[in-house]
Amino acid sequence: MQIEEMLTKLYGPMLTVAQLAKVLDRSTKGLTISLLRADSDWARAINAAKLKIGRRVYFRTPDIARFLSGE
Repeated sequence: MQIEEMLTKLYGPMLTVAQLAKVLDRSTKGLTISLLRADSDWARAINAAKLKIGRRVYFRTPDIARFLSGE
């Protein structure tokens, strides 16, 4: 999986909100608002990859790569 390898090499096994926003070419604040509303298919798919550790929010890189590749 080429996308997953590239994202893992750049960001590691987890993406922060800022890193995910950069990958999706969106502002951090705009991405956060879009994900909170979660009334679209893409927001549900990305929220499924979300992992909260304490107050921090991370996204699993393999799940984001699958979303980006259309799987």
